[in-house]
Amino acid sequence: MARVQRALISVSDKTGIVELAKGLRALGIEILSTGGTAKRLRNERVRIVDVSQYTGFPELLGGRLKTLHPKIHGALLWRRDSDQDAREIKANRISTIDMVVVNLYPFEETVSRPGATFDDAIENIDIGGPTMLRAAAKNFKDVIVIVDPSDYSRVLEELKSHDREVSYDTKFYLAKKVFSHTARYDTLISNYLATHGVKEAVFPDTLNRSYLKVSDLRYGENPHQRAALYKEPLYRDISLVDAKILQGKEMSYNNYLDSSAAVDLVKEFSEPAAVIVKHNNPCGVAVADTIHAAYKKAFETDPVSAFGGVIALNRDVNAAVAREILSLFVEIIIAPVFEPDALKLLSEKPNIRLLVLDLNKKSPLMDIRKIQGGLLVQDRDSGMIDDFEALKAVTKRRPSDDELAAMEFAWKVCKHIKSNAIIYTSKDRSLGIGAGQTSRVDSARVGAMKAGNSGISLKGSVVASDAFFPNRDGIDFIAEAGATAVIQPGGSIKDNDVIAAADEHNMAMVFTGMRHFRH
Repeated sequence: MARVQRALISVSDKTGIVELAKGLRALGIEILSTGGTAKRLRNERVRIVDVSQYTGFPELLGGRLKTLHPKIHGALLWRRDSDQDAREIKANRISTIDMVVVNLYPFEETVSRPGATFDDAIENIDIGGPTMLRAAAKNFKDVIVIVDPSDYSRVLEELKSHDREVSYDTKFYLAKKVFSHTARYDTLISNYLATHGVKEAVFPDTLNRSYLKVSDLRYGENPHQRAALYKEPLYRDISLVDAKILQGKEMSYNNYLDSSAAVDLVKEFSEPAAVIVKHNNPCGVAVADTIHAAYKKAFETDPVSAFGGVIALNRDVNAAVAREILSLFVEIIIAPVFEPDALKLLSEKPNIRLLVLDLNKKSPLMDIRKIQGGLLVQDRDSGMIDDFEALKAVTKRRPSDDELAAMEFAWKVCKHIKSNAIIYTSKDRSLGIGAGQTSRVDSARVGAMKAGNSGISLKGSVVASDAFFPNRDGIDFIAEAGATAVIQPGGSIKDNDVIAAADEHNMAMVFTGMRHFRH
């Protein structure tokens, strides 16, 4: 190992850079710098040498060309244990650079700003920075390379305690960090360019994804599984990952899954709405004039399943709502705001996780699911019927106005239930939910059973089905349970039999032509 003689510093994020530079100068290490970093260090009375003075070549193209020069990259790439490299370096009068401190133009921050233009994005694509980082990281045995300000103190301490030298392990750790950083940086640029001006999911020939680790989780779906939470890059809207946690235990893997399901569903509604989710399925959904009334109706759908559930409310939580919820054990409450009186009440149960989240924000454009050896990618199921009154009844009887309103509510909820999905509703609340069964008639039975267990009558209810009824047995069952109208995609080879069954029961039925499978 050779002692550090010269460091090149050029950073966009200047956090801690003055302290680092002063520490290096105190050790007798010469500093090369350029641009805004050089100006900042001079203002802090840190002696530096301009990169242009070192290379003998001026900055060009409005600062686009500064460090792309053999005297920079030769100094970074030459192998100190190679006699041939040493002869070439000497012959070309290239000095040693033993340390590089670089972080890149703020591309992610730039494109995340409201109103950022395409030209702003292009000008914030760093060229010289990644090149220096990669060169130094490739030659990590001989060059210290730092991309993260959080590593400044570690390196400075080693330089002080080891006579301007740093251990191999630290150099290797820093190099790995560089390649992860530059890979993510290039991925952000690639994805931005691929989606620029596009308002729908894009399926490129090469799918580049890069996620930043937010935290380790206590465990995965089960205690013997490990898990971690990562943040999606360039997701411009505030997401569940960014939710502010006011109180409660650490979020678990399953907590995040259930919370995501609850948030996705409650976003379907503009009126005050409450959603209760258990094991990734809604067990109660309702809308009302007030959020208090909506929560009470959602809870009444299935009080047993609501125990230990996740609640999403799209209006502020007041004391009345908090008091109502406190009668039940719940894992999580998600809302835009928790009023002070509500917070005081909910603090009596400090293990309840309270998440503050703007529920008016959009959801991501793409769904990604891992399978063995690959990924499945699709755009989000944002399909919805624009005009329910325009739906054509396939039965002799058309739905009444109340039935049509119930169909609209049921159709919004239906697409968030695991297939096969059957939901019984009125126009403002769920009455019985049958989810995840291997046959549609079984889902109809489960939904009716759930309603019966909660003492809810299904007389006059509307049923939504996420896919077509393959046989008339499902229609016969829901009619016997009390349903009077059905909304379903249609498309079965036995549609005529199904329609005939609905007519026999004097039911109104509409076909949407749109399926909402959720596997």
